[in-house]
Amino acid sequence: MRRYLVRKLIIYILTFFVAATIDWILPRLVSGNPISILLSKMSLEPGTYNATYKLYMNAFGFNRPWWKQYLTFWTALFHGNLGISIYQFPKPVTSVIADYVLFTLALLIPAILLAYFAGNRVGAMAARRKLLDNTVLPVGYLLTATAYPWLALLLAFLLAAGGIGHFFPISGGFSYGLLPSWNWTFVWSLVTHWFLPFLTLFLVAFGGWAIGMRNLIIYELESDYTHYLEALGAPTRLVRRYAYRNAVLPQLTGLALSLGMVVGGAVVTEVTFAYPGLGYLVFTKDDLVAVGLAGDRQRTMDHPDPPCRPTVRSSIESLQRALGSALRIEDAAVHDGV
Repeated sequence: MRRYLVRKLIIYILTFFVAATIDWILPRLVSGNPISILLSKMSLEPGTYNATYKLYMNAFGFNRPWWKQYLTFWTALFHGNLGISIYQFPKPVTSVIADYVLFTLALLIPAILLAYFAGNRVGAMAARRKLLDNTVLPVGYLLTATAYPWLALLLAFLLAAGGIGHFFPISGGFSYGLLPSWNWTFVWSLVTHWFLPFLTLFLVAFGGWAIGMRNLIIYELESDYTHYLEALGAPTRLVRRYAYRNAVLPQLTGLALSLGMVVGGAVVTEVTFAYPGLGYLVFTKDDLVAVGLAGDRQRTMDHPDPPCRPTVRSSIESLQRALGSALRIEDAAVHDGV
C-alpha cells in the first residue's frame, strides 16, 4: 500500500510539473508579446513607443534569458503569488481571476451536478420503459454529439433577445445599467443572463449521462445476480434498486473523468455568450491574462532586487515622469512658437 501511494504521489508531482511547464511555454509560442499588444492600443509616437516598450520589457522581465524567466516562474509559483496583471496594471493577477471565477463556478457546479443526477434518473427509467427509451435514446445521442458553441448559438437564436424568442438576454453577466448589489432587480438580472449558458452545458452533459445509465441498467438487469434474485422471488423494485446502485459506480468514476471536457465546454460557451467567466477572460481579454497566469509571475517575484535593477512600480513611475517631462517640453515648444 505504501509503495502504491508513493508511486501515485510521484506521478501526480510529475503531472503537475509538466502541466505547469506547458502553461509557461504556451504563451511564449504565440507570435508577439503582451507588451506589444498593450502598447498597440495606445496612440504613441515612434520614439515614445520604443522607449515605453523597452521600459515595460525590462520592468516585467521579458527581456531576460528564458531560463531565468523559467526559474523565476517556479519561485513565484511556490510562493503562491501570480504577480501583477499587465492588462489591468497594477491589479494582482489573483484579484483579476477572483473577479471572474465566481461566474464560472456558478455556471459549472449547477450544470455538472444537475445533469449528472437528472441524466442518471432519466436513463434508469428509460432502460425499463420502452416508450421512454425510444425517446431518450435518440435525443440523448443528439445532445451528447452536439458541439457546445453550436448549441449555444441555437439556444440564443430560439430564446434570446434578437432571435425568435425574447425571453433571455443574449450576452453579459448582468444588465450593463445595473451596479452589483443584493436586491431582487440585480439577482433577477444575474439569473436571466446565467440561464442560457447553464442550459447549454446542462443539455450536452445530460444526454451523455442518460445514455450511459440506460446502457448500464440494461447490462445489470441481464446479470446473473439479478436473475438469481428473480428466481428467489425478490420484488422487481428491489432488483432494480440493486441494479441502479451497481450502475451508479462507473457513472461516478465517469463524472470525475468528464470534468475536463465540461470545463472546456464552459470556456467556449462563455465566449459565445460573452459571459464574464474565466474562459471569456482568457479568450477575449487576451493573451495578456494568459501570460499573466504564466509569465506575469516573473518580474514581480524576484527576491529582493538589487537597487540597480528597477522594480515594476519604480519603472512605471519613471515612465510616467518621462512622459510628463516630454509633454511639458512639447507644450513649451508650442508656446515659444506662438
